[in-house]
Formats: sequence, C-alpha cells, structure tokens
Amino acid sequence: MSGVSLGSLFASDGFYWILAAAFLAGVVRGFSGFGSAMIFLPVAGQFMPPVSALTVLTVMDVFGPLLAVPKAFKEARKPDLARLLCAMILVFPFALWLLTRSDPAIFRYLVSAMALCLLASLLFGLRYKGHVHPRMLYGLGAFSGLTGGFLGMPGPPVIFFYLSGPYSASVVRANTLLLLFTFDIVFLFTITVSGQIVPEAVVLGLMMALPIMIGNILGARVFDPNREGLYRKLAFCIIAISAIQGLPLFD
Repeated sequence: MSGVSLGSLFASDGFYWILAAAFLAGVVRGFSGFGSAMIFLPVAGQFMPPVSALTVLTVMDVFGPLLAVPKAFKEARKPDLARLLCAMILVFPFALWLLTRSDPAIFRYLVSAMALCLLASLLFGLRYKGHVHPRMLYGLGAFSGLTGGFLGMPGPPVIFFYLSGPYSASVVRANTLLLLFTFDIVFLFTITVSGQIVPEAVVLGLMMALPIMIGNILGARVFDPNREGLYRKLAFCIIAISAIQGLPLFD
C-alpha cells in the first residue's frame, strides 16, 4: 500500500487509535517538552505506510513552532546550527530513499527500538560527556538526517550530544527547535518534489493538528513544577507502552 485511505481508517478502529495517539503525544509534550514522535509513530505505523505516517506527524506538528521561530532564531548559536543543518539536509534524501525501499515492518521495529533506547538513556541519565567540537556537529547533523529520514526522529541524536555542551538551555532549545522546524519543511518539500506526497496523509495530518494542540495545552496547564518527577515517569510509561505496543510482534 502506497498511501493511506481515510475511508478505510474511518471504517476501522485505526482512526481512533491515531486520534488518541496524537492527543497523548500533545499531552506528554505539553508537560515534558519531548516525546511526540516516540508516542505517535509506533501507533501510526500500524495503520499506514512509513512515509504516510511521517507525513501525518510532520503536517500536524509543523504549525506549533511557528510563533516561536523568530525568538529562537535570535537566541540560536547560528554557526552550530548551520553545520547541523548542512549535514542533515545532505543525508536526509538518502535516508528517505532507503525508507521507501524498506519493509514497513523494519520501520516499525526500528521506530520502537529507537524510542525504547532513548527512554533507557533518559531513565539512566546516559549522555555524551565530552566536548562537542565543531567538526562533530557535522556528524551529528548527518546522523540526525539519517534518523529523521528513515525513522522520522531527527532530534534525539542532536539533543543527546548537545546537552553535554557549554551552552545555556535557551540556546540548546533554540537550536533544536530550528533544526526540527527546518526538518519538517525539508521533509514536506522533498516528498512533494519527488511525487511521494499522499494527499490523504496531508488531510489526516491537518485533522490531527487540533488534537495534538489541545493535548499540548492541557499538558502544559496540568504541569506542576513541584511534581516534575511524577510527570516524567508518566511520560516514560506512555512512551514505553506506545513503543512496545507498536512492535509487529503484537499484531
């Protein structure tokens, strides 16, 4: 199957699972600041081809950062961002090409594995301890392009290493936001130019924009800084359940 049929989704439970995943992804991101792809993709991958799942995620997620982009651009460390983006943009088309020629089951296994590995690194506090050199940023950008194009998760490689750098949280957040926003634009441009865009996936992504936005607002409102540990544990549990449930083994 090369695309996603809205009719078939409405006729099955798939639409409601995707709706619930979008809402939960928004809630978790609202109170933890991360995790939307790790929650949404394992679920969406059960009901549609990989490229369609990534399209839905990208479309529903691309509008959220728009208002924050100007401020992020002012706060960003632009030389680092340029290195990351150059490498990411160069590698991304190759990774997407690999995805279109891979078995969808491989995509699902790797998405769940990536989510569980990242979850383990967060649980055990694992991160790179050395200094992030300028040359290393090209490697991080390339790795981000690889995981972004093949798994729809461009952020984790950069975040995992970037947090060890000497930069303030605002700089890391700004560079990460701009990297992810640029990835969304590059992804949509690439699949449009290459003829891989599926109109039904775009429509579904627009439909899911409201649930993820509502979830995001709700998650941010219920978040209590004094109980941050509890919210992080809840986020970890939701990510783990989504990742495990998304494995083809449980079809």
